[in-house]
Amino acid sequence: MQAVWPGHPYPLGATWDGKGVNFALFSANAEKVELCLFDERGKKELGRIALPEYTDQIWHGYLPDIQPGQYYGYRVYGPYDPGRGHRFNHHKLLVDPYAAKLSSELAWNKANYGFRLESRRADLSFNRADNARYMPKCVVTEQLYPWTGDKALEVPWQDAQLYEMHVAGMTKLHPGVKPAFRGKFAGLVAEPVLEHLTSLGVNAVELLPIHPGADERHLIEKGLGNYWGYNPFNYFSPNPRYLATGEINEFKSMVRHFHDAGIQVILDVVYNHTAEGNHLGPTLSFRGIDNASYYRLNPEDPRHYVDHTGCGNSLNLAHPRVLQMVMDSLRYWVTEMHVDGFRFDLTTTLARNSMGNFSTQSPFLNAVRQDPVLCRVKLIAEPWDLGPDGYQLGRFLPGWSEWNDSYRDTVRGFWKGEGGVIGDLAFCLTGSSNRFEHQGRRPRASVNFVTAHDGFTLEDLVSYDHKHNDANQENNRDGTDNNRGWNCGAEGPTDDPAIRTLRARQKRNFVATLLLSQGLPMLVAGDEMGRTQQGNNNAYCQDNSISWIDWEGLRDEDRAFLDFTRTLARIRREHPVFRRPRFFHRHPEQDATVKDIAWLSPEGRELTQDEWNLSYARCFGFLLSGDTGEYFTHAGQRQLDDRFIVLLNAHHEPVPFRLPAAALGGNWKLMVDTALDFATTDVSDGGAVYRARGSYFLQGRSLALLVRLRGHGAKDGGVDQPALPFDAEKD
Repeated sequence: MQAVWPGHPYPLGATWDGKGVNFALFSANAEKVELCLFDERGKKELGRIALPEYTDQIWHGYLPDIQPGQYYGYRVYGPYDPGRGHRFNHHKLLVDPYAAKLSSELAWNKANYGFRLESRRADLSFNRADNARYMPKCVVTEQLYPWTGDKALEVPWQDAQLYEMHVAGMTKLHPGVKPAFRGKFAGLVAEPVLEHLTSLGVNAVELLPIHPGADERHLIEKGLGNYWGYNPFNYFSPNPRYLATGEINEFKSMVRHFHDAGIQVILDVVYNHTAEGNHLGPTLSFRGIDNASYYRLNPEDPRHYVDHTGCGNSLNLAHPRVLQMVMDSLRYWVTEMHVDGFRFDLTTTLARNSMGNFSTQSPFLNAVRQDPVLCRVKLIAEPWDLGPDGYQLGRFLPGWSEWNDSYRDTVRGFWKGEGGVIGDLAFCLTGSSNRFEHQGRRPRASVNFVTAHDGFTLEDLVSYDHKHNDANQENNRDGTDNNRGWNCGAEGPTDDPAIRTLRARQKRNFVATLLLSQGLPMLVAGDEMGRTQQGNNNAYCQDNSISWIDWEGLRDEDRAFLDFTRTLARIRREHPVFRRPRFFHRHPEQDATVKDIAWLSPEGRELTQDEWNLSYARCFGFLLSGDTGEYFTHAGQRQLDDRFIVLLNAHHEPVPFRLPAAALGGNWKLMVDTALDFATTDVSDGGAVYRARGSYFLQGRSLALLVRLRGHGAKDGGVDQPALPFDAEKD
């Protein structure tokens, strides 16, 4: 007979104190809670113990003979009355919301449903089948790890260069990763992977969801699964499928290795909904513990859920205990697992108040803002959901950054050749002040991206006009049709050299624009090497070669593009004028007459207001004075960088671009020309020098970056330099 004492209502979860384990579970509407203990394999149920105490809606008990490694789960008793919002079913073994480790992945079975799938009454029926054999077991943990020497990385916001990647897809096919570690946390920090990331200047990785998730029933029936992982049922444990060792210390070791390499770890987290879905979904945890508390229910029909997410349900963060769970989870990943920040999926849902409306004073946003732990980490919002008034780009509070899909669409539209967008692009290039410059927010509020996990890869963006999602087995109905992609003349792979050349140039245009823009650039894993999903713009269910990076299948053009991307990243890293902490205001820098930024017409003068609105305008440039936006003396002097000119031409024809007057620059040297696959960080030797008022012959669909030479009297470069398309005066 297992001894059980009253224990304590706090902390929630299973807590080992060196002698025994305290179990505590919130449920406001349960009538009884049983703790179920299992053997060391998680197969045989050894006994059930009713938690003896109920304090402030917390069921709790202390077992003095339990040690770390114990497998357990809960059965919760109460009314099964969907019409009143209650879905208790004690025949279902439930995962502890605070479980820090799970024994295995979830196995799909109809026993996991609280109702009988075959019943005509659907969820109004009751399923007495026991599902314990199909459920992962919670594991009591001992949180010990030698963190000594590991410190939170201090990467200033404006210096962050993000890299979004999937744990499995990054290394599944990597020849330099041990086979046992491929697709696992341990594989991400293999030496060749870290070398690849650091060569790109990456100092923050954004991992797609790593919490345990469930595969949707309709995917399982098609032989597919939820690869991306945006379908969680627990928020404290790492997904067992990514643990090569089966131990959560593997995740901690990964974080430490990233930190040693100077790379922060940001988790993509999904607190807006759970894998339990709508009223016809499974009962895995929250639904069976206290459905009426954990979820937003339709007040007029509590059988059904308020669904702002498109995934069947919405967590009820207006409830204090649900909000507590989310906050406890976030703090746990920072304090115990040492992660450096979070990207919140469908953040608008989290920021809805008790009335269901988005509010900057919502319980969640207020809780995060005052939290002494979370206010110091990187917080990134996906500023939309599918509910009413769900698109909230630019409306989040100071301290937050936001995924800027307006940047994505504008940059895609410009390089596709759409007219009338140069004004919008100018805002994008300078940090989107039109959206974010309020309440003291700065350019880092904008997370700039051209591609993300959701949508075309960069290779597919220049290779397809339309989505090709047939592998998803939904008759190509899934995924967006608003891609703004351009195949450059042929749909999909082609051997036409002119089309391939144009596609390579377009990719250089995109990555150069991204890395020369103010704000936070985000690359997507594999884009720097030509990764393709064969035109699939919704590969959420493709855990196969469609989604994995093919490290050994690189073409010569892929290697060239990788080198180009590395060079652009180095330019950004070495020149703070491209990552200013403050917005431009077109004011002269101290003791000078040059504005911090000047917008240039192809005639070499500043653009007029009327020219911004010309529908046919597809070519313009800007001059950066070298003002970094940083103060370096108490007298208010600004730190200065080199002066640069960036020229952009989305016309299909070349444009002679007159360089600005000598007073604005002087002598210039080329660093980047996307028409020539030309990028360098070394301008000290070789190459031609060009004076002001000459015309730079900017090829069609190309971008050029020039840097002002310091001093005067620079000479032309050697004859072994490649011929450059200039029509400029030379020294």
